Amino acid sequence: MLKITPDPPESNNLSAHINATPRKPSRTFLIAPGLDTETLLAHACESLASANVMANDFAGLLEGSQRSTMLGIAQVIMLGELAVNQALDNLDPQE
Repeated sequence: MLKITPDPPESNNLSAHINATPRKPSRTFLIAPGLDTETLLAHACESLASANVMANDFAGLLEGSQRSTMLGIAQVIMLGELAVNQALDNLDPQE
C-alpha cells in the first residue's frame, strides 16, 4: 500500500526556522505614519468593497467550480468588509 502523506521533517528543532532573522517588510508601499485608526479603517473598508465588486464581476465570467471558488473569495472579502465596518462603528457609534 502506498503512503500518501509525507514524512515529517527530520529535524525536531522547528523553532530554529521560526526564530530566524526577523522579516523586514518591503518599503515599496507605506502607510503614512501617524494616521488615525478611523482613517485607516475607512480606507480598508473602501478597498475591501472595491475588491468585492471586482471578485463578483470576475465570478460572472467564470463557470463551474472556478465560479464557486471566486464567489467564495468574494464572500470572504465581504466578511472582512463587515468586520471593518463594525470596528468603525465601535470607534464612533452613531446612535
